[in-house]
Amino acid sequence: MHLRQRFSWITRTVTGICLATFFSDLSHEMCTAVLPLFLVAANFGPGALGFIEGFADFVSSLAKLFGGVFGHYVERKKPWAALGYLVTTVATGSIAFAVRLSELIIARSIAWFGRGFRGPLRDFLLADAVEKTHFGRAYGLERAGDMLGAVCGPLVAAGLLLFGLSFHAVILITFLPGLLSAGSMFFLVQEKGGSKGEFHKQMPNLPQSSRRGIPKFPWVFWWLIVGVLLFGLGDFSRTFLILLAAQAVGFDVAAKSGVLSLVVILYALHNLISAVAAYPAGFCGDRWPKIWVLIVGYLLGVCTNCLLAGFSASFEILIVVFVLSGVYIAIEESIERATVAEQLPRELRSLGLGILAAVNAVGDLGASLYVGLLLEAGQPVWAFGIAAFLGVLGVAWLSVTAIMLRATGRKPT
Repeated sequence: MHLRQRFSWITRTVTGICLATFFSDLSHEMCTAVLPLFLVAANFGPGALGFIEGFADFVSSLAKLFGGVFGHYVERKKPWAALGYLVTTVATGSIAFAVRLSELIIARSIAWFGRGFRGPLRDFLLADAVEKTHFGRAYGLERAGDMLGAVCGPLVAAGLLLFGLSFHAVILITFLPGLLSAGSMFFLVQEKGGSKGEFHKQMPNLPQSSRRGIPKFPWVFWWLIVGVLLFGLGDFSRTFLILLAAQAVGFDVAAKSGVLSLVVILYALHNLISAVAAYPAGFCGDRWPKIWVLIVGYLLGVCTNCLLAGFSASFEILIVVFVLSGVYIAIEESIERATVAEQLPRELRSLGLGILAAVNAVGDLGASLYVGLLLEAGQPVWAFGIAAFLGVLGVAWLSVTAIMLRATGRKPT
């Protein structure tokens, strides 16, 4: 009975959101696992990968901001979140039919638009489903579902390739788990009731600028956003790790089954570590000041980039990098959203989470572009050295923010 009460916050809505996240990540990680190697087989280099991922992140950043603004003004968020999952599903599967680089960019960007748009809406629904005391655990559990899907996706892709399926066939199969993700969101998630009248009754409690249509966020929110942006500018797409591992073991298109499976399984290990670390990270965020837990995660990210700057050609060091990356990604993605959700009133939460997601996507865009171009030019030290330096700036900024919170007598989040 005690155990049941302890986990009573895991409701049908929380379960539905976690399942939607799991199936969606299973779908798009099957595609992500083979995409870098598909580009190599098609004679495209790291620059092409950086452009595809960077442009997709740019579209995603706009979509996340749009999703946050859209959610700020609509009462019912669940149907739109489910639509976002469906758009991602269809666009990801359509990559199988792309024959030119421009078609790959368009399909990947549409998929990332749906993924970006749904994010703030889903995050709002999750925060709405639990008490503030469980924000860290709720987002940690959702990230665990995300990463478990990211474990199964590469493993399924590797298995299908071992059975002789083509890259195109693997990507086409992603359509099936994608449909399950949209269905989980639409049929399992229960949105809190609330009419427009009830929403407007809360309006007098908002700052004056918010009632005039210009939301006023607390200062700590903007300080957190700046720290997230600084760190994010060094937080490039994880698909580069797949490419580096493939290069380290000597990827050969003609012998793709053995080498490719090894690389994809290593990527699955990265996601498994992240899945295991996500809930404990959220639990720590509920027990201790979230901003310090986030700083620890950022420091691990800096260490990861320093190792890449010095040893990106070493397969043994890359194994360590995959492990560290999995841990810091789990902390980053769980605690950032929990911190913002806790800092903001319900009426501003959708918009604030949208701004957070958009800023993260902008950082990913910049990082993926310069890392891809520098790797194309044969400069891994500069690529990952710059990423590590920007990560240090993010850590320093958040540390100053935490000290300011303590000095002003406000409890750090």
